[in-house]
Amino acid sequence: MKVEFWFEFASTYSYLSVMRLSGITAQRGIDVVWRPFLLGPIFAAQGLTSSPFNVYPVKGRYMWRDMARRAEERGLNFRKPDPFPQNGLLAARVATAALPGASAIRFCQTVYQAEFEHGRNISDPDTIAECAAEAGLDPKVIERAGSDEVKTVLRNTTADAQARGIFGAPSFTVGDELFWGDDRLEDALDWALRDA
Repeated sequence: MKVEFWFEFASTYSYLSVMRLSGITAQRGIDVVWRPFLLGPIFAAQGLTSSPFNVYPVKGRYMWRDMARRAEERGLNFRKPDPFPQNGLLAARVATAALPGASAIRFCQTVYQAEFEHGRNISDPDTIAECAAEAGLDPKVIERAGSDEVKTVLRNTTADAQARGIFGAPSFTVGDELFWGDDRLEDALDWALRDA
C-alpha cells in the first residue's frame, strides 16, 4: 500500500523527514507520494494565528532543543530560521509543479537545507530559484508554479489534508490511517508493509 507524505516547508520536523525519507523507502521498497501543503489555513481553522511553537513558548523552547538534538543525531546541520515560521507558499507551489521525480524531491531537500541549515529566507524568489537550479529542475518550473492550475492543486491538497484530519507536519497517511510526526515515519512504513 502506498504512503502519502504530507509536509509543509515551514515545518521544523518535516526537515528531518525530508532528509531521510527517500533512503528509508528505497531500502524497504515502498512507494511514497509527496504531498506539499500549507498549514496556515489549517491552523487558522483551529483559531491559531501562528505556529503552536510560537503560541506556546514552553513548547517552542522544547522543540528547538529537540530539533538540535535530533539533527545532530542524524548528522544534519541545524539552525533556527529567522523569522519563524517562514512563508513556504512559493516553495510549495514549485514543489507542486515539479513533483513527482527525483529532481523534485531534491528540490524539497535543498529548500529545507537553505532554511534550516543556512538560515536563508525561503519566501525570497531568488532563494527558491537557486534551490531549483541546484536540484536540476527546468527553470520554467518557477513560471509554471505561478499558474492558476498549480495554485488550485495546492489549495486542493491543503483542503484534502484538512478533510483527512491532518493537523500538523510531517504527517503520513496509509489508506485511512494517519501518523503524525517525524518520529512516526517508521510506524507508517511498517503499516504500509503490513497491508502490502
